[in-house]
Amino acid sequence: MKEINLSKNIADLRKQKGITQEQLAQALNISPQAVSKWETNTSQPDTQTLPLIAEYFEVSIDYLYYGQDYA
Repeated sequence: MKEINLSKNIADLRKQKGITQEQLAQALNISPQAVSKWETNTSQPDTQTLPLIAEYFEVSIDYLYYGQDYA
């Protein structure tokens, strides 16, 4: 079973895109604190937000959970 790295994958995608937590939060219409909590694995995005994150980064929800090597 693949390891879930949601917090790391969101942080990595954000950094690859060259945007701040505040910019991501604004794009998703959520608080910057929520993004920070996702990236520090304090909390996880809710099920309604996951598709928005995936669409924003143009990746699948599976990619958000498992990263590049997901097959």
